[in-house]
Amino acid sequence: MTTAVPRVSASSDAAAATQAEISAEIAAVAATRTGEETQPRLDYAPYRSSILRHPTKAPYQADPEAVELFAPVFGPQDVDPLEADLTIQHLGQPIGERIVVTGRVTDGDGKPLANQLVEVWQANASGRYLHQRDQHPAPLDPNFTGVGRCLTGPDGEYRFTTIKPGPYPWRNHANAWRPAHIHFSLFGSEFTQRMVTQMYFPGDPLFGLDPIYQSIVDPKARDRLVATYDHDVTLAEYATGYRWDIVLTGGHRTWSES
Repeated sequence: MTTAVPRVSASSDAAAATQAEISAEIAAVAATRTGEETQPRLDYAPYRSSILRHPTKAPYQADPEAVELFAPVFGPQDVDPLEADLTIQHLGQPIGERIVVTGRVTDGDGKPLANQLVEVWQANASGRYLHQRDQHPAPLDPNFTGVGRCLTGPDGEYRFTTIKPGPYPWRNHANAWRPAHIHFSLFGSEFTQRMVTQMYFPGDPLFGLDPIYQSIVDPKARDRLVATYDHDVTLAEYATGYRWDIVLTGGHRTWSES
């Protein structure tokens, strides 16, 4: 007896390029790097939609207004500590590998940024988001919403308990898959530091195939998006632990989506 494998029907926006063609484009772009590049290239052809989404004109240079040098102030009354545990938001336990993700948020000089709002969102263990537009044939988990938030502590530390997300298909090209990742949003100590970024897991075999990850052509900058396994963070018989530090300003700042 054979089991039918669900198929994603082709759509008008499905790209025709093969993974081999995309990989060749990635390699060609990487060969053009001449120095350090800490941020992704906005016009990055292997990432098809980036060509239409990035700004086409130079940004207008202006000194920040005084109000832009501040950020919202959050306190314990605004964010409940329980919001940092994505595994206890429903009556049952979510399916998947339970993990702890922690790290420090600092500025470019290494100064910890306390009381900063950190928000996360992610796919479930099957690689599916709880979102109307995510319709690929993977199951939703009734016990996992995939969103959480917390405030950094006095030493800039944040900490989340969640489920390790799965990879998922996307339609950048034929048979395209995104590496497992968690989205992060941070405000920083001023509005001009606002950052939205992604954290990846070590050793993912999809790294070399993913145009979004590879749009950061500097390997050292890409490596700063990958968490490290930390056995001291791992909780016995409960959850594996990962550490990922975030730098909001300076030459070693974490990549941000723009």
